[in-house]
Amino acid sequence: MSRLATKVAIVTGAASGIGLGIAQLFIQEGAEVIFSDINKTGKATADAAGKKAVFIECDISNTESVKNLVARTLEVFGTIDILINNAGILYQKPISETSDEEWNAVINTNLKGPFLLTREVLPIFEKHGKGKIVNIASIAGIIGYENLSAYCASKGGIIAMTRSLALEFAPKKINVNCICPGAIKTGMTKAIEENEMMLKQTLMSVPAGLMGDPIDIANAALYLASDESDYVTGSSIVVDGGWSVR
Repeated sequence: MSRLATKVAIVTGAASGIGLGIAQLFIQEGAEVIFSDINKTGKATADAAGKKAVFIECDISNTESVKNLVARTLEVFGTIDILINNAGILYQKPISETSDEEWNAVINTNLKGPFLLTREVLPIFEKHGKGKIVNIASIAGIIGYENLSAYCASKGGIIAMTRSLALEFAPKKINVNCICPGAIKTGMTKAIEENEMMLKQTLMSVPAGLMGDPIDIANAALYLASDESDYVTGSSIVVDGGWSVR
């Protein structure tokens, strides 16, 4: 039986990587899915996914763009049941070399974006008396990495915001959880995969001995978005091959 039959989901950053993996799995499980991304190539991925997929361009750091995303989703599918806050960016450099613009871009996309979208969909969930929000954080929000200060700050903020919102909305049967991926094969980690020394160093940090795939995160997101997780809220599910427990 399809685990998300009759459900409507918004997945941000769905043009590629983890977001695309989540969106594709949700469709397989019966959901109607909005593929949202600032990258217009998301339209091709949505078109390829079939009639249950619709692409809506959105800059999640912009309030009006977020309002448009939610309004258009309601126009297309009539409701929203699931929000996957996945879109994210990073700059890897020392803080002394990080500009105001780079810091703001990371925080606005990775932290402000989920805040704006969550705020916009919550009235819909409150009206339904149920809803699922899944934030994609990172183990970088738990253990930290050098030269990733803005990224680590944004992902640590997502984890803290998840806990706060879970407490705020548990009485209304709105579940808020997050997933903390480790090294996953996406465009963001392509530089690691293509550099033999970097790949070796990364794999040495992972007890499982390999990098994960987007489907590993998508499977966790599917559980958190489904009715199976109705008694789970405020949790951070780590999917990292054991990296963070070394």
